[in-house]
Amino acid sequence: MMTLGIETSCDETGVALFSSEFGLVAHALHSQVDLHAVYGGVVPEIASRDHIRMLLPLIQQLMSDAGIDKPDAIAYTAGPGLTGALMVGGGMANGLGMAWDCPVVAVHHMEGHLLAPMLEENPPKFPFLALLVSGGHTLLIAVRKLGDYTVLGTTLDDAAGEAFDKTAKLLGLAYPGGPLLASLAETGDEKAYAFPRPMLNKPGFDFSFSGLKTAVMLEVRKAEAAGDIDSRRADIAASFQRAAVDTLVGKAIKAAHAEGLTRIVVAGGVGANRLLRSEIAERFSGEVFYPRFEFCTDNGAMIAAAGALRLSDGRAATEIKAEARWSLDTLRVPTTG
Repeated sequence: MMTLGIETSCDETGVALFSSEFGLVAHALHSQVDLHAVYGGVVPEIASRDHIRMLLPLIQQLMSDAGIDKPDAIAYTAGPGLTGALMVGGGMANGLGMAWDCPVVAVHHMEGHLLAPMLEENPPKFPFLALLVSGGHTLLIAVRKLGDYTVLGTTLDDAAGEAFDKTAKLLGLAYPGGPLLASLAETGDEKAYAFPRPMLNKPGFDFSFSGLKTAVMLEVRKAEAAGDIDSRRADIAASFQRAAVDTLVGKAIKAAHAEGLTRIVVAGGVGANRLLRSEIAERFSGEVFYPRFEFCTDNGAMIAAAGALRLSDGRAATEIKAEARWSLDTLRVPTTG
């Protein structure tokens, strides 16, 4: 069974072919970073128009390179995400499904992320705890089996990736700032500033990064007023990253222990952060799994893989599903598979 995956939830156009027998066959990704950089963030209308421009040529090139005339099924990201961008992918998937007479599967974007490690040679077995950290989401999820997800904690304000990007902007770094901040932090002293670890010692598993971001802003203003921001920038970045990682790792391990889970999956864009990976692997007594770096950010491969696992729900759809907000708790367990 060959599944074509389509991802257009935000500012990356991703397509992939996934074989139920052989695994990932091919994938391609077009990033819109350069288009949005001048605005300092994603502009939804520009994102949608660029998906329209790039999606079909990417699919045609992918199919040609793989020597595939048509797939057996199509999976597309139906949400959460930017409504216009989701409509582009959903419209393309359903149109091609009708033309090729093959089933079309609507995939939850975050389910794609939490199943992304299934693309690796050593995939995690169910059950596990998923720590999903990205620019739009920070979630702790108890994953019992495919479709059986319990959201244990989420962020009460900024997502982790959003906090990284906003802190990078405070430090004068270019967009997207998260990876640049992590790189800058490698040259700084993470003990230079005693930034807070928000809600780390409070009951429950929710996150909050607004207080941490405010603490960073105050230190940046002090450094700017003193005229030594250039010499302080790396230390502030390192101290912020350490505080954010300590919070994510501490909450994740506490949740895993509370749920009796011995495996943790770390996924999403911030899941590529090297300090986060090393810290959770060092401090957690069980197994830790990640997707490879290229599959931490949005991509078609994770959507194709998730769709292949949900083919029991597949059908040639007659409507385009695009959910800007869509809770994982609402997904149902497939009847088979």
